[in-house]
Amino acid sequence: MDLIHPVILCGGSGTRLWPSSRQAFPKQFISLLGDESLYQATLRRFARPEFDAPLIVTGEPFRFLAREQAEAIGQDDTTIILEPEGRDTAPAILTAALMLRETPDALMLVAPSDHMIDDPDAFVSAVLVGAEAARSGQLVTFGIAPDRPETGVGYLALEYPSTFGSAAAVISFVD
Repeated sequence: MDLIHPVILCGGSGTRLWPSSRQAFPKQFISLLGDESLYQATLRRFARPEFDAPLIVTGEPFRFLAREQAEAIGQDDTTIILEPEGRDTAPAILTAALMLRETPDALMLVAPSDHMIDDPDAFVSAVLVGAEAARSGQLVTFGIAPDRPETGVGYLALEYPSTFGSAAAVISFVD
C-alpha cells in the first residue's frame, strides 16, 4: 500500500483566541488542552506507518516555531514549505500538490494544524476508509455528525448505502 502524504496547514493570524493567541504566536502553537500544542498533536496523529513524513505549509514568521515544536516531539523528518505571503487555503494546498507531483500516485491528505481530535485511532480509521475511496478516484472530505441544528453553517447531504463502508457519497451541500 502506498503511503498517505499528510499536508498540514499551519497558517493563521492568531486573532480568534486573543489574548492567549496572538499574531506572533497563533493558537496552533499554544498548549491549550494539555502539554502539547494543537500542532504537535496533529503531527502525532500522522506518526504512523500508513503515513509519509508530513509537509507543513506555513509562513515565514512561523518557520522556526514549526520546526522547533516538531523536533521537540521527535518529528524531525517534516518538510516545511514557506508561503511568501498568506493567501488562505487553496494556494497552500496547490503548493503542496505541486511538491508531490514528482510522485504521480501520491495520495494527499490535507489537515489543519489546529483541530482537537479526541480519538486519533478513530480518525486514522476514517482516513484509511477515505483513502480507499480516494484511490478509486473519489474526492474525499471528512466531517463530524452534527449534534444540533446550526443556522450559521450548511451541511452535506449524503447518499447511503455506500460502496466504501462507512464512507458516503455527497449528494449536495445544503446551506
